Amino acid sequence: MEEIKKYFEKNVLLTDSDWQIFSSKLFRREFSKKTKILKIGQKENHLSFIEKGIIRFCIPSEFDDLTFGFAFANNFVSAYDIFLTQTSSTYELETITNTVLWSVTYEDLQDIYAQTKIGEKIGRLASEELFLKKSKRELSLLNDTPQQRYLNLFTEQPHLLQLIPLKYIASYIGITSQALSRIRKRIS
Repeated sequence: MEEIKKYFEKNVLLTDSDWQIFSSKLFRREFSKKTKILKIGQKENHLSFIEKGIIRFCIPSEFDDLTFGFAFANNFVSAYDIFLTQTSSTYELETITNTVLWSVTYEDLQDIYAQTKIGEKIGRLASEELFLKKSKRELSLLNDTPQQRYLNLFTEQPHLLQLIPLKYIASYIGITSQALSRIRKRIS
């Protein structure tokens, strides 16, 4: 929970009272690798901070899942569009590694907004982070080559790429596993 506090203290003046209210709503969740923490048809009821682990966003398919996002430690994770609208999910969130999350429910987040001076700023910071990641990914798909998308991912999280199966990375950057192998061979 200390990592969340550090994250916020970089961006806001966090009073002891506000932190007490916020932290009292957080609860710890642990998941083994390959656990679906959100399935198609479920509502996303959590905005979570990743203490440890890697999560992928995917659309399951009979032949090959489509991976369209990753979330890493010390970042927020949520099927945020589903969280905001409280509707049924059309995609899944799955752990790639053993994962520890600190989560707040939708209802508790609304209470935090109402009870604290900085609640809305905390919510805004979390939503801005999620939005910026999504925008960056969309622009990369439109502007960058697959090789550049791979290098960008490698630059952002080089030590973690070893933990992600290559088929997920290939899907994420919009190519086949074979094409990714050729890219990796070319740049090594």
